[in-house]
Amino acid sequence: MNTTILAPVMALVLWSLVMWLWLYATRLPAMVKAKIKLDPTQPKEALTGALPPHVRWKADNYNHLMEQPTIFYATALVTAVGGVADQTAILLAWTYVGLRLLHSLIQATVNIIMLRFLVFTVATVVLGVLAVRTALAIV
Repeated sequence: MNTTILAPVMALVLWSLVMWLWLYATRLPAMVKAKIKLDPTQPKEALTGALPPHVRWKADNYNHLMEQPTIFYATALVTAVGGVADQTAILLAWTYVGLRLLHSLIQATVNIIMLRFLVFTVATVVLGVLAVRTALAIV
């Protein structure tokens, strides 16, 4: 089994943890500054609505890293276990991770939606190619 494809998997896991740290490094001071009281009976919007957009962007991105990348994780693991992790698959996996990292940086800093959408779309196509290649190789 070629486990080289697991390196981009771990890179994205570690990047997700970096985003989690960045999220709280910006959110907690903003909550203190806004004097937000933690009240579990309040709707979510009472907390997030009181935070500046540039603070919310990090949380939004962290949530995004918990969504589509799950398909990447499953695909990469099937690629490794199925013994079909060739150089093309590894290149596609690293490309996907690089694009997700770029997507994070765009969303967490300037949040230009059309640029972010373009990067997301290209990443999705790359993931789709990896998934289809893997499915065809293991059938």
